[in-house]
Amino acid sequence: MDALMPAIREFQALALRHGINDIFQDNGGKLLQVILTLGLTVLPGREGNDARDELGLEYELKSVNLDLTKNFSTHHHLNPVILAKYRQVDWVFALYRGIELIAVYRMKPWQLEPWFAKQESKWHSDGGRDINNPKIPVGYVLEHGQLLAGCDPEIRFRASKMVPVMPVLDPFRADND
Repeated sequence: MDALMPAIREFQALALRHGINDIFQDNGGKLLQVILTLGLTVLPGREGNDARDELGLEYELKSVNLDLTKNFSTHHHLNPVILAKYRQVDWVFALYRGIELIAVYRMKPWQLEPWFAKQESKWHSDGGRDINNPKIPVGYVLEHGQLLAGCDPEIRFRASKMVPVMPVLDPFRADND
């Protein structure tokens, strides 16, 4: 471990320059990799959206380790207020195998609307109780999302071979939707 610490400290220094205080907490190292891959900037704080592009558009970021689960976690207290926030921004989904970034997908709010509507209906039918961390299936993202970087998540390759499919998120491109 002592031999690795200089490289880990460099990784943490890079993360700090991008607004990530701890690479070992809250997926900090993975968040750094995703924002650098897509050219995004981390938004400070734990409330609100996760990142912004150079045009000022904000994004919700989610990651999953496919070696552990096939679902993306969402929010521990999901309710209509959080769902309203979620419906305002594009979502970026990063798929990992362990620490290796395999693929990054984007989904527009309208593509997630069936999931939003289901959660909102559940919240109302449960008497207005917050929903504890409902999941978004990886399969749904693969079927409906737009591949931004990487390749088929079943293919293994080193993260150094990660190549963007689209250079930057651009809302004015006709093929974004």
